[in-house]
Amino acid sequence: MKALIISADNFEDSELLVPYYRLKEAGVEVTVASFNRSVITGKHGYEVAVDITLNEVAPDDYAILILPGGKAPTVVRKEPKALEIARSFFAGSKPVVAICHGPQILISAGLLKGRRATCYKSVADELKESGGLYEDREVVVDANLVTSRHPADLPAFMRETMKQLGL
Repeated sequence: MKALIISADNFEDSELLVPYYRLKEAGVEVTVASFNRSVITGKHGYEVAVDITLNEVAPDDYAILILPGGKAPTVVRKEPKALEIARSFFAGSKPVVAICHGPQILISAGLLKGRRATCYKSVADELKESGGLYEDREVVVDANLVTSRHPADLPAFMRETMKQLGL
């Protein structure tokens, strides 16, 4: 089983690293994709190696898409290939999990209309304006979509993420 994380510089460190290592613990192969094959650096200084570029991603190869928050989604959401990848996961009814500012990518991809979701409080109005059904809860599960608000929600976020994968 393979998981795909899409991010860029200024990601929220815990929101990328907790899913990354928890999935690895469970035997899931985790791939990090970004704009370039290099290293991305989190808001708090953690560095993560990028395995592949967004242009190299073949969505069919992955069982789940993970979208961490921080400031990275504001950049990632402007990249058409990232939006195309997210749409592909939704089209295939595969799990998509997003935390904090991560749902901004899904908003830009036009994927949240009529879907229950949560996000960081400063993104809530944008989520509602996109047609999403905002809920201020630690984790919201709407079929294959799992969303959370911030790092403190990571235990609930990861519990529901692991359920999506049957782990």
